[in-house]
Amino acid sequence: MAHTVVVVTALEDVTADWVIEALNEREVPVVRFDPADIGPDLAFGFRLGSGRSAWGGRLRTASRDVDLRDVGAVYHRRPTPYTARFRQLPPQQRDFAAAEARHGLGGVLGSLHSALYVNHPSVVARAEFKPWQLQRFAELGLRVPPTLVTNDDGAAREFAEEHAHVVCKTFRGLPCDAHGRAGAIWTQRVDAGAFDASLTVTAHLFQAEIPKTGDVRVTVVGRRVFAQRITAPAATVDWRRGDWNDLAHAPIAVPTVIESALHGYLGSSGLVFGCFDFALTGDGDDPDNWWAIECNPNGQWGWLPDAPAIAEAFADILSTEGSGRS
Repeated sequence: MAHTVVVVTALEDVTADWVIEALNEREVPVVRFDPADIGPDLAFGFRLGSGRSAWGGRLRTASRDVDLRDVGAVYHRRPTPYTARFRQLPPQQRDFAAAEARHGLGGVLGSLHSALYVNHPSVVARAEFKPWQLQRFAELGLRVPPTLVTNDDGAAREFAEEHAHVVCKTFRGLPCDAHGRAGAIWTQRVDAGAFDASLTVTAHLFQAEIPKTGDVRVTVVGRRVFAQRITAPAATVDWRRGDWNDLAHAPIAVPTVIESALHGYLGSSGLVFGCFDFALTGDGDDPDNWWAIECNPNGQWGWLPDAPAIAEAFADILSTEGSGRS
């Protein structure tokens, strides 16, 4: 019997849907659930000790039942924060209940040493720090834009004087508001004349703007590499902003030296998969035209033209017996 693949994600997740469909076509058992559903529709009983050196027991959803011993792979996507499950409670009780769920259920789910994680949540959490990403890119020989991390307006003005154009980026996405609505802050050009003491409130990420001819999204799944060049309307700073129907996509070959660096990045990060963003300053044939921007260790790819092939790559990895990687 094929081992079971556990998919940990929110109810609405098109990216996970692609992978589950590919696994279903292979008749691989799949159990999908959102940890934030903990309660009558998500129950469990896990045991350790008395001769057990690894967690065992069963997890039951509204439609599935799985024994931890049968789990060969975990596709950890984007589960709902535990706090959403307890939002009706007073703040102290809400935070306590969420922490107990995260450390209890989440703690066991993160301890399945015989399972392959794509990717392990603790590895993702570590790999999401952009300063670490940029430094690792540079160490691997990739070109990165001149970058400043600061909360000092004087340092910001000095940096802006050194470069023709400067953009500001966020380190993380905008949190949901009190009503659960998501938002976004796009990469944007900044005017050094607007810098003042308000910068001291928190950290800011400034980069020299790259005079790009286009962008590239490179999705790496195991040893397989999928790359799409993204061409946005002229003068667009951040292609994610605006009407995505105005974007043009085309496959692009990744230079061998760039591809090698990406595999090195994933290997040194403990990641099985990652979505890399590059800015191009030429046609893409010369590796010097490729400027590394970031790696999302849990990125979206369901919107890409090659999504079906990417889903098959995920299914290939997840349907193979777990390697004990965590």
